[in-house]
Amino acid sequence: MTSEKNLNNIYMSSNTTSKKSSFFLIAITLVATMGGLLFGFDMAVISGVLPFVKHQFALSSVAEGWFVSSALVGCIIGVSFSGELSDRLGRKKMLMLSAILFFVSAAGTAFSSNFTFLVLARMLGGTGVGVASIVAPLYISEIAPAKIRGRLVTFYQLAITAGILIAYLTNSELLGFSLSHKSISLGGETLQSALNLLFIKEVWRSMLGLGVIPSLLFFIGLAFVPESPRWLLQKGKVAEGVAILTKIEDAEIAAQEVAAIKKNTNKDVGTYKELFAPALRKPLLIGILLPLFSQFSGINAVIYYGPRILSDAGINISNALLGQVIFGLANFLFTIIAIWKVDKMGRRPLYIVGSLGATVSLFFTGWCFFHGSTNSIALVISIILFLACFAFSIGPLKFVIAAEIFPTKIRGRAMAISIMTMWVADTIVGQLTPILLSSIGPAYTFWFFSACCLLSFWTVYKMVPETKGKSLEEVQDIWVAH
Repeated sequence: MTSEKNLNNIYMSSNTTSKKSSFFLIAITLVATMGGLLFGFDMAVISGVLPFVKHQFALSSVAEGWFVSSALVGCIIGVSFSGELSDRLGRKKMLMLSAILFFVSAAGTAFSSNFTFLVLARMLGGTGVGVASIVAPLYISEIAPAKIRGRLVTFYQLAITAGILIAYLTNSELLGFSLSHKSISLGGETLQSALNLLFIKEVWRSMLGLGVIPSLLFFIGLAFVPESPRWLLQKGKVAEGVAILTKIEDAEIAAQEVAAIKKNTNKDVGTYKELFAPALRKPLLIGILLPLFSQFSGINAVIYYGPRILSDAGINISNALLGQVIFGLANFLFTIIAIWKVDKMGRRPLYIVGSLGATVSLFFTGWCFFHGSTNSIALVISIILFLACFAFSIGPLKFVIAAEIFPTKIRGRAMAISIMTMWVADTIVGQLTPILLSSIGPAYTFWFFSACCLLSFWTVYKMVPETKGKSLEEVQDIWVAH
């Protein structure tokens, strides 16, 4: 066991200048958020790919649905094992696994020889998404100083929105390239044939295959980032954990955090049963409800069905597709507000204001449809206002809060339950939205989502404590005190 003298030597010898600590923290945060970028890219790229795949493989409605939902199946598989394994094996190993899965999926979809192989490759990508959706925000929360933890975890949501935007823009550029070129003349005959297949004849392959670039960068970057210091301390690797903490925090603060972590943890491996202990029932309920309401807020109705909704409103399809890009851009830009304010205003005020704003804007969106005021700027403004409110509150804060409220030794398992809820709700909403649009119409559909946002507001107002500026161990003490 490392002696107190050796630990003091680590504290004293560590370079804790503000500039170097900040650079180190920013670098590892940017690498970790690459998982979010791949998450967003993988989920959004399908919008440009689907028409081509449907035509090429002559897909039935059932096969088309299976192609789209195969990634979600993979997500659920990834979530089902990554929580426990991240508690046992470490956060970094699981992030590296997700990078490998992304890379194999992107390469596999680009060169798939038949529809079955294509679906299997997409499922692998979904598994990578499932792993990253738990471990990336979990890892960031455990390396971040308490005073900026909310901001750094929110960068993960910003990366997701960036991935969505990149997918939309690269799909558009690749399609434009394929339409304006008859062939590519570069290198030998074999290379030309491969390039023509990827970029001209079957452009959907390059749309999907482009994911190999960020996934490779993600994997290479992970080789240079450390393991979570809190996980190391939980496993009794004190010297390693202290060395990492003192690169992130001042030595005095790092020493205080190590003492708090050692007080609140032990070397035992946590179990799912512990999540149902009286002290953790409330955080578990919060960890389930926030991601549930985030999916039932109507965000997927806007992201996935935006063009259809706008087309039904009388806006031509080219403008509807442009509107989707504008919606994606608004989602990206307003997430920056969360990064700016989450550690100043706090989680509760942002969430309360954002969920109320989402409630009102969705209600007004439904009112536009109900009164036939759809072919006007009012509808677009109301949807953009909803996206703005979602982007600085409901969207990112579910990750921030869920990554903060559980003890270290079971945090991975708890996040698995939380994120599993999100993916199951995502699947339900994806199936439910077209049914609602067809049966009760867009007005009542948006009013239904508005009611869900109101429930989200009530949940946070009644149940969620403020965690701004508190260490993860201090947050854990809140539930013990209650």
